[in-house]
Amino acid sequence: MEDVLDVYTTPYDPRRPQVCFDEHMVQLIGEIRQPIPSKPGRPERFDYEYRRNGTRNLFLFFQPWLGWRHVRVTERRTKIDFAHCMQYLVDDLFPEADKVVVVLDNLNTHSPASLYEAFEPAEAKRILDRLEFHYTPKHGSWLNMVEIEIGVLCEQCLADRIPDEDTLCREIAAWEAIRNGQQATVNWQFTSIDARNKLKRLYPVISELPRKGTSFGRRWFVAFRIACPRARTPWHTCQRPVPLPARWGLHKSLPHGTLTLSSTGAHSQAFG
Repeated sequence: MEDVLDVYTTPYDPRRPQVCFDEHMVQLIGEIRQPIPSKPGRPERFDYEYRRNGTRNLFLFFQPWLGWRHVRVTERRTKIDFAHCMQYLVDDLFPEADKVVVVLDNLNTHSPASLYEAFEPAEAKRILDRLEFHYTPKHGSWLNMVEIEIGVLCEQCLADRIPDEDTLCREIAAWEAIRNGQQATVNWQFTSIDARNKLKRLYPVISELPRKGTSFGRRWFVAFRIACPRARTPWHTCQRPVPLPARWGLHKSLPHGTLTLSSTGAHSQAFG
């Protein structure tokens, strides 16, 4: 998670552009009956019946630092389609860049192996050498800025019924030109420090080893583990006397510094 957030705080470098990448499925919907045109005081009305004309996939490239985005329409979103998108990214969109930093989620097609399934090994390695992937954590795709741009696309461009791919491409091209002309970007304020405070439950808990000055119960448990490191039976069935280290200072309360574990609990026992 912090790996992605660090990318957002890195200053923009034209030799290492940062691009947020994701895909979105769109359903093509045709009309069975012609809509009733709008009139003064009356909006346009559509019939509840419609015709499904298949689906199309949208690959969205978003560069929030410059307010630039580009949408590529494909029929599917397979590993081959992803590989060709990465080739298009490095060869056509950023041919002058040394390395393109890509933020993306953990979809099974988003892997370097996809490129080796689409291209010859030499070509796949050439493309990967110019890419640097940064994956969002599982269930954390909201950390990808392109998700915000996809929401804007769906609200401003894809809310109406679109019957075919040609209409879809025209609508997206018009929306893309307007958004790029406005240089609309995302005011991202969530940082690694915020993640450590607000998402503290997602970070692993660091357990500490017992140190000098710990409680008696803690020392007693560690003493048992030292004496019976490979015990297969529960602790309450172990009858073995456990010598306690003198440096723990327990010899003051337990004669001869020993401890016996029995089925009824723990009790001290002196040895002559």
